[in-house]
Amino acid sequence: MRKKKIVIALGHDALGTTLPEQKSATKRTARAVADFVRDDYQVAISHSNGPQVGMIHTAMAEFCKIYPEYTATPMSVCSAMSQGYIGYDLQNAIRTELLNRGIYKPVSTILTQVCVDPYDEAFYTPAKVIGRVMTKEEAELEEKKGNHIMETETGYRRIVAAPKPVDIVEIDAIRALLKADQIVIACGGGGIPVLAQEHRLKGASAVIEKDLAAGKLADMIDAERLIILTGVEKVCLNFGRENEIPIDEMTTAQAEKYMEEGQFEEGSMLPKIEAALEFIGNSAVRSVLITKLDTSEEERKEITGTVIRK
Repeated sequence: MRKKKIVIALGHDALGTTLPEQKSATKRTARAVADFVRDDYQVAISHSNGPQVGMIHTAMAEFCKIYPEYTATPMSVCSAMSQGYIGYDLQNAIRTELLNRGIYKPVSTILTQVCVDPYDEAFYTPAKVIGRVMTKEEAELEEKKGNHIMETETGYRRIVAAPKPVDIVEIDAIRALLKADQIVIACGGGGIPVLAQEHRLKGASAVIEKDLAAGKLADMIDAERLIILTGVEKVCLNFGRENEIPIDEMTTAQAEKYMEEGQFEEGSMLPKIEAALEFIGNSAVRSVLITKLDTSEEERKEITGTVIRK
């Protein structure tokens, strides 16, 4: 009998921010992932990397300030670094949790490149803030290099584009590992954004929304469900107001209506809803669960959240 495939998209809460926080958070996250493995699902995992890639970018920028003879590190390389060390902590935590339960199942991290369209509108209107706060002089130097800068309350910050994912380069490797009943960690941080230039892949100065990449991954492995773990238990209308309304279930048509009404915040819930709609499409089988990561055994027995279906 064919196992059901799911993609679990881990948010910031599942990973922490600092290195010690990440070590601790991945242990808690591993318990939730192991529950799905125990229930005989084929599991692929994607994750955020916001604080981590920002830390790497800042560290490498500071390194180049001290040693000018070294070339600045592109965003695509920073993204690859974040996939490596987040995947390292995640796969070891999941492996340990499974072995503690008497389950032997390999866990692998795939360094994943995700193709984007060079003509995506996002490249003309970059808005994703990355890296450290800069002085005016430093910002001017960055602009001379061709990078985009914006002024904030605390100083100047670099901004990059957030194009939509078009294709996953390593999808055949991911499918092969899943077919072998292994757990796969892929598309970390939205994937390493690349531009296809004939037979060559060129790293793009961009960041892909990790929820959209998770939806693309779920679509390309033909998963039945996409589970987006976030900091809130349910999607809400009028979020943060006195008349806030939690949603248990909604159709894709309702989700589209709420989007048009501006119910979902950009950079927060909106990309999750967009990912859900992209993944479900016209399928009557696929569904999306948006929920909070619960770490106690009692809480994990009853999964709550918002379910989205056609």
